[in-house]
Amino acid sequence: MTEIDTSVPHSARIWNYWLGGKDNYPVDEAAGDAYTAVFPGIVTIARSSRAFLGRSITHLVQEAGIRQFLDVGTGLPTVDNTHEVAQRLAPESKIVYVDNDPLVLAHARALLTSSAEGATSYEDLSLYEPDRILEAAARTLDLSRPTALILSGILGHVDGYDRARGLVRAFLDGLPSGSYLSLNEGSRGTDPVYEQAQDAYNETGAVPYFLRPIDQIEGYFEGLDLVDPGVVSVPLWHPVPGADTTPIGQHGGLGRKP
Repeated sequence: MTEIDTSVPHSARIWNYWLGGKDNYPVDEAAGDAYTAVFPGIVTIARSSRAFLGRSITHLVQEAGIRQFLDVGTGLPTVDNTHEVAQRLAPESKIVYVDNDPLVLAHARALLTSSAEGATSYEDLSLYEPDRILEAAARTLDLSRPTALILSGILGHVDGYDRARGLVRAFLDGLPSGSYLSLNEGSRGTDPVYEQAQDAYNETGAVPYFLRPIDQIEGYFEGLDLVDPGVVSVPLWHPVPGADTTPIGQHGGLGRKP
């Protein structure tokens, strides 16, 4: 297994730190604190992205009847992982997690707990190998049946919008009619302070994350039937009563493959 370097900050561990998780090191906390000193709202973005994921899974299970989930670029396990939300509502749900990060692989056991009725698996594969991912997922999921593809904050790591869109297409082409895409990504056009902070972070030599205009995030859903209210800032997507719905630089939506 690839050696885990704890001497340099790591984006998955920084994100874990912002989410309140424990799978991070002092170097990640320092990097996370340096970012929040410039843009404190990043913690809200991280947690709002996670909350959107939970609400979209809830909708998929309760309203769309989905029982199969393919979560690509899952990141480090924290609270309310995909299988926990889905199986809490429908214990027979099956989930395949995909990442190719040695740190995530080391923590994969936390993702492999499952209800007795359902199943979870973890595939150590790259986002850039959709055909291999679909082939591996088929060992756990029945890909002739509707499946939810989850891409949560991963496409910003893809250099080049056309390449990112091509990956979304490749995954959806391998899923049947009635499948769904749940996607949320960092966006441009809502919060200039966030944009400045992220652009500065990208110039540090760390693995970059590219914020994209909202119309490009909408473009990921081309050919799909969007669930109301469409692609919006994530706090505005099916908010729970009393929740803060102030728009932030993170947009997402849920779309159904006709």
